[in-house]
Amino acid sequence: MADNHNISGKFMGLKDFHLKFKQGFQLRRILKIKTGVKKKEANFTTKPSWMMPAVSHGHHVVEGYDEFDCDYVVAQREQIEELEVWLFGVSDPRIGDGITKYMQAYLFDKKPKESYIKGKSNETMRKAYLDAKAKVRDAQRTEETNGVGSVSAMVINGEKLVLANMGDYKAIVCREGLAHEIGIRHKQSPKMSWTHRLFKANNKQSKSSDLVVGAEKIENDSEFVILASSGIWEVMKYQEAVNLIRRIENPEIAAECLASEASNRMSRSNISCLVIRFD
Repeated sequence: MADNHNISGKFMGLKDFHLKFKQGFQLRRILKIKTGVKKKEANFTTKPSWMMPAVSHGHHVVEGYDEFDCDYVVAQREQIEELEVWLFGVSDPRIGDGITKYMQAYLFDKKPKESYIKGKSNETMRKAYLDAKAKVRDAQRTEETNGVGSVSAMVINGEKLVLANMGDYKAIVCREGLAHEIGIRHKQSPKMSWTHRLFKANNKQSKSSDLVVGAEKIENDSEFVILASSGIWEVMKYQEAVNLIRRIENPEIAAECLASEASNRMSRSNISCLVIRFD
């Protein structure tokens, strides 16, 4: 009887835990990250969990004098059929939660098939950015959106990585200790089978304000991703940032390390970063 009671207690505790996480979140301003989970009574993955890399994340922001001038950070988990989908992002105040709301309305809330998520996530991300950029133009009543920045990442079932960045907010992937930027193609060894597709909002020569969306397969050599604002990259090179945090296993500490270093180097822009690790 005691064993049955313990098992029942553990089950109820687990149920309460999932109910707490089931609540969708509406992220407001910086340092208020929540994780929303929409779950069905089904297996979480289509393959054994030991075959999927564990996804962990952490963020850090150096707060400025004006709380309304802070970046917006999101870390959201969704369960769609058999797929586990993570959405991460860092956006400047003018973009705010615009990209997150678009992805929620046009992707997650529609409960699409797995094939749609895997095949159309890149295009949906691109449309989310173009929509957010258009709203900034309307709000400012000008065609100029210089200085507007945002960076996002989607992790689909621990297998596919979709990245997007605009302005001076950048996403950097660390593979085997080397920093890789979206849209920059590198020579591949025969052992590397990841695919890399590049999408641009237009065909003009790349500028800092251009939107770039890319996708690749998460392989064994994919270590972590850095999503960071202009305040990080104006004082730090990509490889330098990777070298600084590569040996730090805790992504929260890694993000704090990057932000603190940028602050120590007297960065004059918003300092925000989010680190995603694949273990």
